[in-house]
Amino acid sequence: MNVKTEGTEFRLDALKWATIFGLVFGGVYVNSMYAAESPLLRALTGVAVGIVIIIIALQTEKGNAVWELAKEAKVEIRKVVWPTTQELTQTTLIVVAVVIFVGFILWGLDSGLSWGIKSIIG
Repeated sequence: MNVKTEGTEFRLDALKWATIFGLVFGGVYVNSMYAAESPLLRALTGVAVGIVIIIIALQTEKGNAVWELAKEAKVEIRKVVWPTTQELTQTTLIVVAVVIFVGFILWGLDSGLSWGIKSIIG
C-alpha cells in the first residue's frame, strides 16, 4: 500500500521561512556594516545571498506554488496570438491620434473657459 501523508513533501516550512528572513535581514545588516568595501564585492555577495534565498524559497509549499504558477503562465503566453508588426503600428498610431485629438479638445475648452472668465471678471 502506497499512502502519502499530506505535508511530508514540505516539512519544516516555518524553519525555511525563518532562514529566508534571517538571510534577508542579515544581508542588509552586513551590507550596511561593510559600506566601505568595494561595491562590486557587496553586489556579488548580495546576488549570491539572493540565489540562496530563492533556492530555499522554492523548496517551501508557497514557493513551489509560485514556481508552478510561473510554469503555467509560460504555457499560457505561448497560446496568445500576438499582433503583427503592422497591426501594432496601426493601433499605436490610432492611439496617438486620439490622444492628440482629445488634447486639442481640452485645450480648446480650457482656452474658451479662460477667455469667458477673463471677460466676466475683467
